[in-house]
Amino acid sequence: MSQEPLYTTRREFLSGSFGLLSAATTLPLFLGNTVSALAADEPLAGRSDSHRILVLVQLAGGNDGLNTIVPYTMDPYYKLRKNIAIGKDDCLKLEKGLGLHPAAEGLKSLFDDGRMAVVQGVGYPNPDRSHFTSTDIWHSGDPRMRSHSGWLGRYFDSCCQGSDPVPEPIEGVALTKETPLALQGKTFGPIAFENPDALRWNPGKRDREADAVFRKLNNIHGDVPQSGSDLQQFLQRAALKAQIGADDIRAATGDLGVGRRGGRFGQSLQLIAKMIKADMPTRVYYATMGGFDTHTGQVGRHQRLMREFGDGMQSFMETLKADKLDERVLIVTFSEFGRRVQENASGGTDHGEAAPMFLFGPKVKPGLHQKHPDLTKLHRGDLQFGTDFRKVYAAVLRDWLKVRPERILGGNFAPLRLLNR
Repeated sequence: MSQEPLYTTRREFLSGSFGLLSAATTLPLFLGNTVSALAADEPLAGRSDSHRILVLVQLAGGNDGLNTIVPYTMDPYYKLRKNIAIGKDDCLKLEKGLGLHPAAEGLKSLFDDGRMAVVQGVGYPNPDRSHFTSTDIWHSGDPRMRSHSGWLGRYFDSCCQGSDPVPEPIEGVALTKETPLALQGKTFGPIAFENPDALRWNPGKRDREADAVFRKLNNIHGDVPQSGSDLQQFLQRAALKAQIGADDIRAATGDLGVGRRGGRFGQSLQLIAKMIKADMPTRVYYATMGGFDTHTGQVGRHQRLMREFGDGMQSFMETLKADKLDERVLIVTFSEFGRRVQENASGGTDHGEAAPMFLFGPKVKPGLHQKHPDLTKLHRGDLQFGTDFRKVYAAVLRDWLKVRPERILGGNFAPLRLLNR
């Protein structure tokens, strides 16, 4: 009786619980000696001066856009938010009758320096108020949920393989426990971790389990073959490259030595700054900041979040500028949805629809883009979206990553003019 492999396709392997490509910690110990040899023969390409970097940040939970970009000249805002509205004299004035949350001083500094752009009223047709569904929609770039890959995963699939059929895992790095859908492609899988120490392989029982799984899925009954089917070669090389990338990350980050400014979110950004400074070949970094599901007691909670968000972003931009790296970096933020316009009985806000997106960097066209949603024309009690989020993605793809947006998004979404080309 022939032995059936656990996985029969690359996609199944990459999404499996022992996905060596996206979790370098599961590299079997018996392959450890081969890693250094592969690294010597095929060193990862360094980043060139023209290599642009995208940092994608999710404000997880649904950020309240109305108390972030405050419409202090609009009466309905104060009528519907008697207890949680930001006062006209308290908000940090921007332009066009809009201001920032008073705790977001870091954002105000970046705005005044011309390094921040705000896209107002962003959403998608037939919005979903579920955290999970809406997050998947933003990650996949497909409100109809026809795609099972991420928009940046598809970018890697189509644009970053070169002559090698195995994309480098280190070209996408996510500071998360689990790999975000946004970076998952049909063949590409990034390296994902919360702490660089998690990338170190610790021999033990799990080592033997990984060894057994790797052999079983390749029908290996003796020594690891030096040649074989395309799938076997793919799996072995992918695992080794993941480990090499993990080693490079740990070497780049070293002793973190980061300050407390911006809290845990700020520390994540400083970790990214260290990896960028180390001249790693990473094209896309992904980070997340949680806590934005403010159903209760929003005033104090959102104030802390705005301070952490602003301080973290400002410190990150200052670090990049000091290292003369900021010209290469674009930061884009999104949240799965905004909040309801009317406050609830618990001093908070419930799940809504449209919300602003933020872009940071010297190459952005600074200021406010698109119109603020009309508070007198609500959709199911929510802000109506005026800008499809795929138009923002299209701008990033065309003007920053230099690819045709329709190849990735599968539709003709006119890119917004958000970047200096």
